[in-house]
Amino acid sequence: MVAASDVIAAGRRRFLLLARIGAKSRHAKRFARFGECSAIAFPPTEIFGERYIEIATGTLFGPRLTLTAGFGPDQVLPHGPVVTIGHRCVIGQGNAIVGMSSIAIGDDVWTGHNVYITDFNHGYEDLDVPPGLQMSAPRPVSIGDGVWLGNGVTVLGGASIGKHAVIGAGSVVTGTIPDYSVAVGNPARVSRQHIPGNGWVRVGPSTSTPVH
Repeated sequence: MVAASDVIAAGRRRFLLLARIGAKSRHAKRFARFGECSAIAFPPTEIFGERYIEIATGTLFGPRLTLTAGFGPDQVLPHGPVVTIGHRCVIGQGNAIVGMSSIAIGDDVWTGHNVYITDFNHGYEDLDVPPGLQMSAPRPVSIGDGVWLGNGVTVLGGASIGKHAVIGAGSVVTGTIPDYSVAVGNPARVSRQHIPGNGWVRVGPSTSTPVH
């Protein structure tokens, strides 16, 4: 039987051969950091603000990636980095990571297809101005080590996802998800959590208290 680690390693080697942007490419030099054995597949959708983006080693991005910092390619931001992505992540095809202030993605994070991660959103304070023209203040996003984001997940400003958490397909994360938990829905709510000494417990949808 072929070990899963061997299959993953073979997949990584093939991915690197087909990559649009690799660590030794000219485009990689635009980034604040672009780690060895990291790669972005062809074709990307949109990439700009690279000098405010850090990518660690061994991280792979699927095709049709949107990866941006700021509103446009020539914008000067007050600080950096804006987007940091850890080691050995696998970012699925059609993902969008859109940062304005602070998006921190840990190590070994895997995402499904069409995941959207951003630290800012539109406001709705002035009824005389279209919502699309109103911007709310950015709020930091943190995604811990070993997180899995299912297909179509949306992570919005202010979200904090603990390590080794699983977010179910189509969920919208707006708040805090604890370590070692499973969350689903819009907004995402914890359905199961691993409690030291108790193992996995179900969590009530309204009370957020363990249900054995």
